[in-house]
Amino acid sequence: MRFYQFVLMVLLSFFSCKKEVRKKVDVSNVKIDFSVERFDEDFYTSDKKNLFKLKEKYPYFFPKQITDSISLSKINNTDEQELFAETQKIYKDISPLKEKLKSLFKHVKYYNSKFIAPKVITMLTNIDYESRVIYADSLLIISLDVYLGKKHQFYADYPKYIKENNTKEHIIVDVANAIIEKQIAPSRDRSFIGKMIFEGKKMYLLDLYLPLISDREKMGYQEDKFNWVVENEAQIWAYFIEKKLLFSTDASLNKRFLEIAPFSKFYMEHDNLSPGRVGVWVGWQIVRSYMKHNNVSLQELLNKNEADLFKESNYKPRK
Repeated sequence: MRFYQFVLMVLLSFFSCKKEVRKKVDVSNVKIDFSVERFDEDFYTSDKKNLFKLKEKYPYFFPKQITDSISLSKINNTDEQELFAETQKIYKDISPLKEKLKSLFKHVKYYNSKFIAPKVITMLTNIDYESRVIYADSLLIISLDVYLGKKHQFYADYPKYIKENNTKEHIIVDVANAIIEKQIAPSRDRSFIGKMIFEGKKMYLLDLYLPLISDREKMGYQEDKFNWVVENEAQIWAYFIEKKLLFSTDASLNKRFLEIAPFSKFYMEHDNLSPGRVGVWVGWQIVRSYMKHNNVSLQELLNKNEADLFKESNYKPRK
């Protein structure tokens, strides 16, 4: 098992027409206090002499199973030092990231007064893109080496739909999504339409938390894939209805239309032109339509039964 996969497991157990919606609010008076610590810099510039201090500062990254010899071996590893050097070229100064985090945290607190901004720690995870961002209530970990740019040589063998989001611009989207996953309670609705709307609620929270981020960036789509889903929204909806998928509880629909994938599976000739997660896109538009036609609070939206929300959404796909 990779070093940091193990550490992160320990940590998690320890810390139990393209019109876009722009719902801007004034967060200038929202008070937020948080810090950003550079474990990546502290670790890869460390040595045997100051390893003890490093372990004191970041005890959760040094469980008993990780011996000093293992840590020092990583620090002195040529490949890991190269990865650190490449990361430093982009993230030596992370003040722009701090400003984005500050804005995000203010927006989250504006809509949820009980929110407490977490301590932020940056690190390297040997490009473990499945652990880009980890949020554990009081702690937020960002793997900077996953965000070196989609054309970076380290990602040469990665699929396009994965490395499309390996950019510094996408960090804040991943952070917001990690927070949202902790804030929204699971849905009991097992129908396809229920799952779409549940995902749509999460996307609507992105609208509120990241009002300056484009819809394309929120979905994590390449530009041509984003254009496709916008232009074909009516056709997607017609397909779902024609195939009687809306109220299906077939779990295979998750992989076909809701989960991250290179394309959605309509089982048609030109599937490869589509992006993955088209069901998420449609669910998002349904929730947007519901909020446009109903005067309800954010909490009422999140508590709303998906079936009732669909009935009251007055959703009509763009043609």
